[in-house]
Amino acid sequence: MALSSVLRSESADFSNLFAQRYTLDCGVDRADLGDSPHFTVNTAGEDEDTDSRIQFLHGTTTLAFKFQHGVIVAVDSRATAGSYIASQTVKKVIEINPYLLGTMAGGAADCSFWERLLARQCRIYELRNKERISVAAASKLLANMVYQYKGMGLSMGTMVCGWDKRGPGLYYVDSEGNRVCGDLFAVGSGSMYAYGVVDSGLRHDMSVEEACDLGRRAIYQATYRDAYSGGQVNLYRVHGQGWERVSHDDVLQLHHQYHGTSERTEG
Repeated sequence: MALSSVLRSESADFSNLFAQRYTLDCGVDRADLGDSPHFTVNTAGEDEDTDSRIQFLHGTTTLAFKFQHGVIVAVDSRATAGSYIASQTVKKVIEINPYLLGTMAGGAADCSFWERLLARQCRIYELRNKERISVAAASKLLANMVYQYKGMGLSMGTMVCGWDKRGPGLYYVDSEGNRVCGDLFAVGSGSMYAYGVVDSGLRHDMSVEEACDLGRRAIYQATYRDAYSGGQVNLYRVHGQGWERVSHDDVLQLHHQYHGTSERTEG
């Protein structure tokens, strides 16, 4: 009941955004321009003849997995606009509250906006109910919010990671309103490479050091093989006392570290 009341009180309504008549600077009446502005997104599998005014090209690698001591979250920091590298220092882990983290994959603006809005909703929930929101409830809030705008061009694939009364929690939420609970998720263009590394070494009884090294190595290998991932590897760990930032490593340094080790081993 408390969760639904938060959604009802904070939902946005843009239905009347283009209903008003106004005049542009060039003297053209807005009502003469026809229907409201719109765009379509050409995604894989759709007809190539679709009238696509905006084509989103995304690239990133984000990873999160659970083990006996909590949740490991590892991401790269490269932002791309097609084949152009827009930034090498993007913060793709959004700190929702001291016990919740969200990752960023898809459109940077969409992920940043909706996860910051989620942080506000979580705070409202905490004030109303005198307790922290659970990871499951936070992920459900996010899924319900973005589902209202399904088919309107949002692009978001995020993981909500945290710790609550039930222990570690990990959920995948995307802009289509999908919400999946799991122990391991990798999202982005380099996710297949990250999956390959993690699948070969993931164990529930890993130590903290082993888990951190596995997450770091998985993101590095993804940046090595995927041109749309790179920059730095940011690593976080979520445990019973909240989240902590473990490391921030440049992929070039990790390249020398891992490849130097393999070369010495082969020699």
